[in-house]
Amino acid sequence: MSELSVRGRWTRVVATVLCGGLLLAGTLYGQDDDFPFGPFRMYSTGPDPNGDARDTRVEGTDDQGRTVPITEGNSGIRRAEIEGQQQAYVDTPSRLAEVAAAYQEHSPAAAPLRSVRIVIRWHGIEEARPTGTFRDQVIAEWTRP
Repeated sequence: MSELSVRGRWTRVVATVLCGGLLLAGTLYGQDDDFPFGPFRMYSTGPDPNGDARDTRVEGTDDQGRTVPITEGNSGIRRAEIEGQQQAYVDTPSRLAEVAAAYQEHSPAAAPLRSVRIVIRWHGIEEARPTGTFRDQVIAEWTRP
């Protein structure tokens, strides 16, 4: 093996100190967007062992009064897209009309939707175990005029 030159050693020391400084600054002051030099809080914290677990879904009601689950398969919209823009739907529920239109476009043989809503199902958790109980919370709803 050959030895590193003095310049090579200094380059490695400077790079190591710089990366270490960025990691320290990111750990103390960073946000998830600063990853890999900031904390990735998604994996650095745990849920409350007695807190309810959320499960978000989108559903509609057709003209016959049947509840229809809105999925990627029948609307082309992924659940993650809805969850990512959830506050925008809460602030402006009329945006759910676009979900109804996407459903109709992807499921032309299905009955038109009269309403679309975003529902959060809160599953009961005690001591990090499911209790088998749940409650539903409608956070946004649009009804066809």
